[in-house]
Order: sequence, then C-alpha cells, then structure tokens
Amino acid sequence: MSLTGKATLNAKTGMLSHSNQKIPTTHADEFGGPFGTLLTTLALPVLVLVLAHWAKKGYLDLFFFSDEDSRTIFCPSCDNLPLLLKCAAGLCAWFLALVILWALLPGLWVEGAPVHGNPNHRLPYKLNGHLTFWVVIGSVVLSRLPLNEYLYRYYENLAFADIALCFLLAGYLYISSFAKDQHGKPKVLSIVGNSGNAAYDFFMGRELNPRIGRFDWKQFCELRPGLILWVLLNYACAQQQYKVYGKVSGSMVLLNVFHAFYVWDSLHMERAILTTMDITTDGFGFMLVFGDLAWVPFTYNHPAKYLVHHDPNLSTPVLAAIFGLYVLGFYIFRAANSQKDMFRSNPNDPRVAHLTYMPTKRGTRLLTSGWWGMARKINYTGDYLMGLTYSLLCGFDSIVPYYYAVYFCILLVHRSIRDDVLCQDKYGKDWDEYKRQVPYRFIPGIV
Repeated sequence: MSLTGKATLNAKTGMLSHSNQKIPTTHADEFGGPFGTLLTTLALPVLVLVLAHWAKKGYLDLFFFSDEDSRTIFCPSCDNLPLLLKCAAGLCAWFLALVILWALLPGLWVEGAPVHGNPNHRLPYKLNGHLTFWVVIGSVVLSRLPLNEYLYRYYENLAFADIALCFLLAGYLYISSFAKDQHGKPKVLSIVGNSGNAAYDFFMGRELNPRIGRFDWKQFCELRPGLILWVLLNYACAQQQYKVYGKVSGSMVLLNVFHAFYVWDSLHMERAILTTMDITTDGFGFMLVFGDLAWVPFTYNHPAKYLVHHDPNLSTPVLAAIFGLYVLGFYIFRAANSQKDMFRSNPNDPRVAHLTYMPTKRGTRLLTSGWWGMARKINYTGDYLMGLTYSLLCGFDSIVPYYYAVYFCILLVHRSIRDDVLCQDKYGKDWDEYKRQVPYRFIPGIV
C-alpha cells in the first residue's frame, strides 16, 4: 500500500482533501472471496432470525423449515406490513435520537489514528458516547417504560426491520463511495474493500471513513445504536420474566449487569476504539453495518431471551463462581487494552515507560513485555472469558445459549488471523521477529 501526494484537513468540516492519492486494488480473498462474502451476506440475516426462534423455543429445533409457522420465522412481518413499517420507523427514530444526542451533548474532540499510516493525516472524532449511555439509561429507568411491551413483544419484527435497514444503509454507503467528496476529490478507500467486485466490496466496505460533515458513520455505529439497544433488549427480557413469573432470576440479574457493564465500559473507553482494525483498516460496508446494528443487539441478547422462560435456577455459589470468572476476564481485557492504548498515546508515561518494545522500520513500536509480552492477543482471552460467562449463566439444559460461546471463539480466532495477515503485510520481517519474541497468541505457554 502506498500513498502519494498531499492531503489537508478542513478544520470546519473534518473532511480530508486529497490529491494524487493511490490506493492499491484489493485481493478479494478474505471470507472466501466474492462467493463467500455473498453467501455470508445472505446467510447472516437468516441466522439472526433462526437464533431468535431457538432462544424462544429453548432447544435446537433443526426441523423449523417443516414447521407450519416457518414463514413467521423468516419473514415475521410479511402478513402485517403496517407493523413492519412501524418497527422500521421506531428503529430510525432510535438512530436519529442518538445522532441528536451526539450533536447536542458535550464531548471531547480528539484526533484518530493516522489515515492509512500517514501521521500527517488524521480525522477528528467527538467522544460523548459515555454521556449518551447515561442519558438513555436514566431516561428509561426514571420513566419506568415497559420495554417488554415493545422490544420483547415485537422482537422478531424489530429484528427483521433492522436487517432490512442494514441492507439499505450498506447499499447507500457502497454507492456513495463512488461519488467525489465535497472538494471534488476521490474518497479515501479501504485497503480491504477495493477489489472491483461489487459483492465483495459491498460486504467488506469500500470507503474507509464515510462522513457527513464531522459525523463519522463508522465510529458512531460501532458503539452506540447496537450496543445500547442490546442493553435495552436485555432489560425488556428481565421485565418480561418478572411479568410472567413474578420475579427476576439471579442469572437474569447477573446477565443484565454483565452486559450493561461491558457496554458502559466500551463507551467509557470510547477513545480506544479509534486505534482498532474496525476504524483504521476495514471499510464501512455490510460486514460492519450489519454487525454493529443488527447482529450485536439481536444475537448478543440471545442468552437473555433464552432465560425469560428457561431459567436454570443456579445456586448462589455457582453464580458467585461465574461472577468471579467475569471479573477475571474483564481485568485481563481492560488492563491489556489500557496498557497498549497508554503506550501508544504517551510511551513516556511512568506506568508504561518501563516496558520493553521492538522498534520497526515503519517507526512504530511493538510491545514485548507486560500484557503484550505474554501473548499477542491477550486482550481477546479476557474478552472470551467474559463472553463464556454469558452462556454459563444459562446452565446446561440446552445447547442453544452456548451459540454465543462458540460464535465468539470463532470470531476472535478469525479476527486474530486477519490481524496477523495485515500486520505481516504492514511490518514484513519485523513481524516475523516480533512473533519470535512473543510466540503465543492467546494463552502464554499454551497457544
């Protein structure tokens, strides 16, 4: 990948003006290439609806295609178009409300990572997701909204409408990536979604940082609409459990606390997202649009939906053990990420100045001690331990709630492989030496 020419940042709009920019053509080989990405684009929405069906049933119903109500699984609003439109309007209103909060609430403006590795080209980002979270949660709690009468009752309809809206947004982003920016220059493209194959680029994301003025689509969608909706869906499930059984179980309480805390922490540490692969490397296409806005809220909520009618009634000691595992996972996840972010921001900070590192020909430094000396993806290990507790809270009566544990394992392994390939291309022989110094990927001494 090479960049030539100059770029300037418009202080008022936050848009980059480019000249003579050259982005290499992408090799369409990730996710099985064009065919694999097309298949994934079509299969993931179906999987969301099937998972919702299984969570409601409480068991792995492999014969749902033969059910008389199979049509309601795959198209829950096909016989009620007004309801589908109402659900779509509600989701659009939710998105718009969060955009308004982004615009009106105070927030810190910071510069992101260098665009395509060029230290002179950075985009500004507004950080007020943490404040947005508390405004939304506070409003819901104080108003005592019966979310179960909306989010739980129309769960499948909302999921279907959300999926449809994701296709529309991804289509808009793909088409708009071919337009010129407000300066009449070509837009900045992603190095992973510029293959020339429509199906592949639609999925991977063609434009790197689609924006309207200073509003960054990708940064906004990454942490706000889907994540906060996930918390609200969980709360609706707890309300429904209380409505039906007159109590909220220990598993449901802990699950709500775990998920809400995870989302709160993500928004509290919003700045850290600016250096992740999602922001710096991936384009904003169907993969991230669907993942952020539909997959996260309507599949990460899967254990809570299962618990409404299939609670395992775990004992207090078991709940305490699961809580301890979550705390351990969170500590590893947050400590590792904070250490890396701190070192990148200020390597002379006394808290990280003692860490050893390996200089690279690119001028960057790769940590070889501390958390990152233990394993190259030690943060993923902590993240997975937290994810595992979500399934453990559902007991062992059914394999259905363990979808998340299996999926999350596959996701993190695949993501680590993608990152390894990109870093190999980015650092060359330096990456080989780094892997020699830090040989383990997830667990020190094991793997």
